[in-house]
Amino acid sequence: MNSVVIAITLFILALLIGVEVIGKVPATLHTPLMSGANSIHGIVIVGVVIIAAEAHSPLSYVLIFLAAVLGAMNVVGGYVVTDRMLEMFKSSKPDKEKDKAGQDEQASSATTETTKNEGADK
Repeated sequence: MNSVVIAITLFILALLIGVEVIGKVPATLHTPLMSGANSIHGIVIVGVVIIAAEAHSPLSYVLIFLAAVLGAMNVVGGYVVTDRMLEMFKSSKPDKEKDKAGQDEQASSATTETTKNEGADK
């Protein structure tokens, strides 16, 4: 069988299996699953570097450049999504402490103004 036909068949089988596996993951778990798989995106970059060593035509160089750019965007996007997801789990205690400190300052300034007003009345 022709190697191109084998490659296309393998690609289609991988595509169908990937769609079937990801389709069974609940929507709430999809983002954590993908952010945990950032190492897979790094393998794409390694594959680009390996294939780049075999490039000899201008078309190959263009395709390798596109693969490298898309792979790098995938890696960066994975880390951005992971960072945004981890931001959701940060504690909100520092915000409450800031609010409490602001309320304490307002209370102390109100007490100072009351004391000044009482001193002015005498």
